[in-house]
Amino acid sequence: MKRAATVALTALAPISWGSTYAVATELLPPDRPLFTGVMRALPAGLLLTALARTLPKGVWWWKSAVLGILNIGAFFPLLFLSAYRLPGGVAAVLGAAGPLFVVGLAALLLGERASLRTVLAAVVGAFGVSMVVLTAEAKLDLVGVIAGVVSSASMGAGTVMTKRWGRPEGVGPLAMTGWQLTAGGLFIIPVAALVEGAPPALDGRAFLGYGYMMLINTGIAYWLWFRGIGQLTATSVTLLGPLSPLTAAVIGWAALGQALSPVQLVGMAIAFGATVAGQLAVAGRKPQPFSSTERIDRNISMDLTDEQVRR
Repeated sequence: MKRAATVALTALAPISWGSTYAVATELLPPDRPLFTGVMRALPAGLLLTALARTLPKGVWWWKSAVLGILNIGAFFPLLFLSAYRLPGGVAAVLGAAGPLFVVGLAALLLGERASLRTVLAAVVGAFGVSMVVLTAEAKLDLVGVIAGVVSSASMGAGTVMTKRWGRPEGVGPLAMTGWQLTAGGLFIIPVAALVEGAPPALDGRAFLGYGYMMLINTGIAYWLWFRGIGQLTATSVTLLGPLSPLTAAVIGWAALGQALSPVQLVGMAIAFGATVAGQLAVAGRKPQPFSSTERIDRNISMDLTDEQVRR
């Protein structure tokens, strides 16, 4: 029962991310995805860090920066580049392939052996998402495809490394989330300034949209996500990813008047079924708890001197 509750809470993160498209198109300034990325990450990161009243110490300054870049700073711009260069459906499918990266990296770096059922759940989930979002007019763009693949790999690597490095002794997920969002937001600022120029003028609708994105869509959602990584296996967490495009499709139908075809409904059922099956496939595995800083550093030192280290 405790695991089911943890999975349900963690699932709220990708469900929340599924509202990003609707909020961005209805409330936010157009053609400013990088500025939106900054507004999502940096204020939320500073707020959570202030609430946690804890700053990184020692090696956790650079570790937080690396995790923040992987999970936020590199992920957001690459995701937006993919979305601009590709039809939304193609970009969503590339994002839905993210669990496959995590399955492979978790086996390599965390020793989470991937069962056939787990791999099938990830593949079938991506297939179901493709039925929901792909259209016959979808065209591929090489730069967009590369950006989409690398963005999924970046988020996947961030998920696995968050699990591998754990947290410093006595530091909770609130502080870790704040550190990463702050680092990621700071990383995006120069990219946004170079590509998009000065910030746009904001009206009341934009403030409402950014407030939701900062507090709910990013601050709370990423806290739940990183909390879930600490209590579940990395594979279990990432298999919840298809809930994001499924939520986006439901919101598009319910709030934006977008129709859902029978093929899309079947795809939604397949993707949701694969998500549930993936959780059942990994339900019996016990996640490795977060270690203290000293233990992690000792493990890394052993890895570097072991001739059989897995790279």
